[in-house]
Amino acid sequence: MSIERFGSRYALIAAAVAMAVGTGNIWRFPRVAAEYGSGTFLIVLVLAAVIFAVPLLMTESLLGSKSRLGTVGAFRDFMGQRFSWAGGFMGMVTIGIMFYYSVICGWALYYFAHSMTGTFADPNLDTEAMQSMWDGFTGTPWQTILFHLAAILLVGAIVVRGLKRGFEGLLKIALPVLFVILLVLMVRAVTLPGSGAGLAHLFTVRPEEFANPRVWLEAFTQVAFSTGAGWGLYLTYSVYSRKREDMAGNAAIITVGDLLAGLIAGVTVLCTLFALTTVAQAEEALGAEEGLAFIYFAGLFGEMPGGVVFAPLFFLAVALAGVSSLIAMVELATRNVMDLGATRQRAVVGVVIVTFIVGIPSAVSMDVFSNQDNVWGFGLLASGALACVAMWKYGIGRARAELDAVSPVRMGAWWAACTAILPVLIAGLFGWWMWTLAMDPDIQAWNPLEPFSPASIAMQWGILLIILLVANNWLSRRIQRGPMSGGTEPSETTSESDA
Repeated sequence: MSIERFGSRYALIAAAVAMAVGTGNIWRFPRVAAEYGSGTFLIVLVLAAVIFAVPLLMTESLLGSKSRLGTVGAFRDFMGQRFSWAGGFMGMVTIGIMFYYSVICGWALYYFAHSMTGTFADPNLDTEAMQSMWDGFTGTPWQTILFHLAAILLVGAIVVRGLKRGFEGLLKIALPVLFVILLVLMVRAVTLPGSGAGLAHLFTVRPEEFANPRVWLEAFTQVAFSTGAGWGLYLTYSVYSRKREDMAGNAAIITVGDLLAGLIAGVTVLCTLFALTTVAQAEEALGAEEGLAFIYFAGLFGEMPGGVVFAPLFFLAVALAGVSSLIAMVELATRNVMDLGATRQRAVVGVVIVTFIVGIPSAVSMDVFSNQDNVWGFGLLASGALACVAMWKYGIGRARAELDAVSPVRMGAWWAACTAILPVLIAGLFGWWMWTLAMDPDIQAWNPLEPFSPASIAMQWGILLIILLVANNWLSRRIQRGPMSGGTEPSETTSESDA
């Protein structure tokens, strides 16, 4: 077996940071940071990154680089053949996200195209007009399906070319471009008259908020969603890592890069909102989830001096963030299919076709979209816990020694402690979320057709687990043998299109 490798440490880190920095950094981070304690939330967020994100990314790095296989093969080799289903669960959770994430990327492409025409520089475009534009777009199925198709075809065309001729070179360029755009937008935002109110709202520490469990829950959830820890994406990229990568150092750099992107976006959004709207309007916008970017924020460019330039930059940043994350998701699915014996071309074609078809319901129905986001977003917590359990089965002491062997700064003791407690912490977070949903009077908790109900999560997870458990032995036998399961260490090559 031959396999491509990243050409440098920078190439791996750039791809991984681009994977982590997604649309959630641009619209979810500012909203959550503003709502839950501001400066207090930022402190808890850093703590969550140290306890949750960095250890899980180190774990994924070990799983991928040692097995040289996708999620299914990695879990089989670390835990034994009876546990191939666990890698399948991690992979399918992220693939479930991929199906509707392609829809989000389609939204970003649509708004970027509109911004290039100067649409958002019109000072007459108020929130009501932007709401009408949003409703008109999402309520027109052929448009949302078309841009969903455009997004997945674009990413498929990149991934089918493999690492060297495809996504490595692109992401090495896209990441610095994304950060430059974000920095330009931030500078413009902080120079708006009245932007100081936004900075004060973001960075003011309120000590009493440390006692609010919601702040802690939202911080850990943001880290899980934002950094990609526990998704299997970094596991997949680590398959292509060079020998003796600094796993601890890389995990720390990726986490810092992701948090920095979120912080820059937070400053940009909050400064702009508080400078160009009233406090009440800003608070209304911050509660709008995806509407923050596509309705409220988009409507401000007409009021912003230079909005004709900054609107395209903003939506280009959203599109770049979305596409770079979607590339990692498509590659995860492709790697697992290739491990079953398919060529890269056939694997990518299959992934693109399935993603387009399965993503159509999310493209035409916001209820379906919200349901899928809820079901598989929570699945990420379970995936992270399974990664820790894989280390328990493999041997935490053994894994710690292997991590320390390639890291100039030995972080194994801290990693081992975090890995030991993370499943308990994740179980607590998940239980708290389920209890919150079950107690919400606006949600029919035990109706599996209710978009946000725990019953819907249980039903879809249950179906997936049954399928994976039935297919476990077949997957164990069919997945190719890596260096841990009797195969040879993959040789380096410049192309694996026919591997």
